[in-house]
Amino acid sequence: MTAEKIRSPAAIARRAKRELKEYAFLSAYLYVCFGALVLYKMAILGGQGVHFSAFGIPAIKALILGKFILLGHVLKLGERDTRRRLVSVILYKAMLYLVLLIALSVVEEAIVGLSNGRTIAATLAEIGGDKLPEMMATSVIMLLILIPYLASRELDVALGEGRLWDLLLAYRDRIDHDRPVVSKE
Repeated sequence: MTAEKIRSPAAIARRAKRELKEYAFLSAYLYVCFGALVLYKMAILGGQGVHFSAFGIPAIKALILGKFILLGHVLKLGERDTRRRLVSVILYKAMLYLVLLIALSVVEEAIVGLSNGRTIAATLAEIGGDKLPEMMATSVIMLLILIPYLASRELDVALGEGRLWDLLLAYRDRIDHDRPVVSKE
């Protein structure tokens, strides 16, 4: 493709539409995951007599982390080595994206701390101190959320763009169950 075709208004509009659609899907997926965690937390705390409702926080967090993940796609995070098994690529990327999300979340917390009149050192000390067990648990949960998302992206690439969703949305009677599975060793 020539540079003119890549930068044509129609190509830019198609790319923007595709990226916006991916961002919306990713944010919705993250919101459902984080919303489920909030429901779980509400149920546990409700049993102890503490009642709260915080469904705006998962929405904001989903939008922020969705943008961070898309930034990882733009940076082609984990795309260097293509001669690995698919499962290895998925796990490797999940770890890289987790590190990216942790780093950007720490930066986000530092900015929020600054806007609330705290120093960066005080904010980082708070993250490293009382919040450390919570941050570790959140990291494990985030890893478990990233794995299916990145697996679906990698499977889509392996099958051919759009083919995964065609398979997932196809009626079961149209899927060829008798076709042999070919393994490349």
